[in-house]
Amino acid sequence: MDEDIRNIHAMKMLAVEAISNANSGHPGIVLSVAPMLYTLATRHLVVDPENPQWINRDRLVLSAGHGSALLYSHLHLSGFDVSIDDLKRFRQRGSKTPGHPEFGATPGVDATTGPLGQGVGMAVGMAVAQKRLEAKFGDLMDHNTFAIVGDGDLMEGISHEAAEFAGINNLNKLVILYDSNDVSLDGPTSRSFKTNQRDRFAAYGFDTFLVENGDDIEAIDEAITKAKASPNPAFIEIRTIIGEGTPNEGTNKIHGAPLDENGLDVLRNNLDWHEAPFTVPADVEESFREKVMVRGQQAHAKWEQELADSTDRAEILRDFEVPVSIDASKLTTFKPGDKNAGRKVGHTAMNDIAKQVPNLIGGAADLVSSTKTEIDDAGTFSADNPLGKNIPFGVHEFGMSTIMNGIALHGGLKVFGSTFAVFSDYLKAGIRLSALQKLPVIYVFTHDSIAVGQDGPTHQPIEQLAGLQSIPNLNVVRPGSPNEIVSAWKMAIESTNRPTVMFLSRQDIQELPSDNNASLLEKRGCYVANFEKGKLSAILLATGTELELAKAAQAELEKDKIFTRVVSMPDQAKFLQQDILYRESVLPNNQRRRIAIEMASPLGWANIVGLDGKIIGTETFGESATPDEVIDDFDFNIDNVVSSVKNLLFKMEKVG
Repeated sequence: MDEDIRNIHAMKMLAVEAISNANSGHPGIVLSVAPMLYTLATRHLVVDPENPQWINRDRLVLSAGHGSALLYSHLHLSGFDVSIDDLKRFRQRGSKTPGHPEFGATPGVDATTGPLGQGVGMAVGMAVAQKRLEAKFGDLMDHNTFAIVGDGDLMEGISHEAAEFAGINNLNKLVILYDSNDVSLDGPTSRSFKTNQRDRFAAYGFDTFLVENGDDIEAIDEAITKAKASPNPAFIEIRTIIGEGTPNEGTNKIHGAPLDENGLDVLRNNLDWHEAPFTVPADVEESFREKVMVRGQQAHAKWEQELADSTDRAEILRDFEVPVSIDASKLTTFKPGDKNAGRKVGHTAMNDIAKQVPNLIGGAADLVSSTKTEIDDAGTFSADNPLGKNIPFGVHEFGMSTIMNGIALHGGLKVFGSTFAVFSDYLKAGIRLSALQKLPVIYVFTHDSIAVGQDGPTHQPIEQLAGLQSIPNLNVVRPGSPNEIVSAWKMAIESTNRPTVMFLSRQDIQELPSDNNASLLEKRGCYVANFEKGKLSAILLATGTELELAKAAQAELEKDKIFTRVVSMPDQAKFLQQDILYRESVLPNNQRRRIAIEMASPLGWANIVGLDGKIIGTETFGESATPDEVIDDFDFNIDNVVSSVKNLLFKMEKVG
């Protein structure tokens, strides 16, 4: 048997055996994609299995993440730290081989995939990072990004958003390999999918190639060679047979159904493979190590010498390996009485940060003039200007989030993206993968409340803040003063393993006298902005622009000798993670008269104010009117806060 064919058969069998052993997984893609992944891995992919985070390696994104068993088979055979025992524990609790690839869980996995289409966007983001870094550092950043996609990936609209961005920015080190087999989970793709994908990608600006026979590794090799040499991003359609060699080949029945013993026997006979389960013959192991590991290690050693001789060495290693640390003394500080739109304060803070973080890049979903997220005098990223720091993502909110994730996964850059808060719904799936992958990307959402005004309820966020607060491992911050915005940006840029979402206002936000420093936001998430001036009667909690309302109500209540405490809670989740002594110092357990004030859904405040408290929130959609009219119509005014406190005091006294 030919060496390459024998290696491919070993790769297939390890993967389907892992699936059958787990009685869970997707053998169809394993058998159709194995020849293309083998050809890519052994003839083109430049990686060092013993140093899987090597900076100048090629990146590989299995966007069709349900093919994870094949990826793990490749990683094992190529010499990564994925053992036969790991393959035997496929899809088992705590294993290195989870059901879908997870960045950080498995050496050699460059991105978490499974939500179809997002891998395309992350691959595009990696190619963005590569293009920019190559423009700066030359051959020290000369590598490729490969993405393996299926029909499902290309059905998802995100694939359009990301591919259009790749084409217009000429990401020429991006190669997409398409497993084209006409079958999806529920049946033939013809029921819902008729686009000629090569024509589609050609329209984006990709060079396209066709391999008629997915088993022809020489044809696959030739296509990849041409794609890598192309001056444009490349798309290779490879015609395959899903589940080839099994009783249900070519049908949707093999997509996600592990092979039983009969099915395994049929496959073994068709492949002429008669080794015991989970056995890798010595000649196969030696061949893989020579074709992948040795080749990659030689390339890595050559690069390390080039890096050592380069004047860019210190900067490259700093950008990839050293956490950002901001000198707070160089950031703008605001004095009581200073006020400006939250988005404009954010612009000032971001640009102060950019002066200390030269590798900060980002942009907006065609809203930079509204979100104010432009790095001054830094140029626009484009095919002709890859060193530009401002990225025009276009009206591609979801695409923006996945590209941001890819940039972060690649390393060497810090990235942000922005849109209106209400449109965060378009990219929530990308934010979720930011959090799951522990990527410190930064989302800036402006126009954060019903105070957007005349654009009306379609543009006035209500439920978005609470929805995002429900995502694990995500910093969600709604600053209540200019100095809090500065602190939020500092916290976000210094984060190493959590993404940050910032909600910023369209309307003015004012710096008012405070009994505590706004920098407490960074470590505590919440603090006492103004203590009571007498016996504590109630606590007013607020975020964003409503902090000013809470302070105004506090002053009004003092006229009636009702003394309240104003608490700023821009990051509720971080506050709840604090030790009990700090939480008690802010919210005394014996003070049950608590009123939360926030122009958003009240969902999430109940565990703060308790059953005896009150939430002044918004439980309906907004309306089209001037900002002041909308705010007043929804009772976000001093009179309502004051009467709410007095009513609460009356009820509690009556009960007492």
